[in-house]
Amino acid sequence: MAATKHWTVDIVIGERDDGETYAEARLTTEATAGLRAVGKARLNPHDVNVPEIGDEIAAARALRVLADDLLDVAARDVENVTHEPTHLKSR
Repeated sequence: MAATKHWTVDIVIGERDDGETYAEARLTTEATAGLRAVGKARLNPHDVNVPEIGDEIAAARALRVLADDLLDVAARDVENVTHEPTHLKSR
């Protein structure tokens, strides 16, 4: 059987007094200290305050940035091996 690896993504979510929700997504792998990305969401003053929605938006934005950053790291690793320019798409 191939080796199994364990990667962990932790998401820390907080709210500020000004109505901004922030999320920090941290990726930890066995090989690296990890990557970190931040996402934010702001409550529109005219909207009903539903904290879970702000949490979801901020977390999704943080995860999207984290995913893009991880693709950038992978592209650099491919370039280091192939010595050719590489661009990895998200899909």
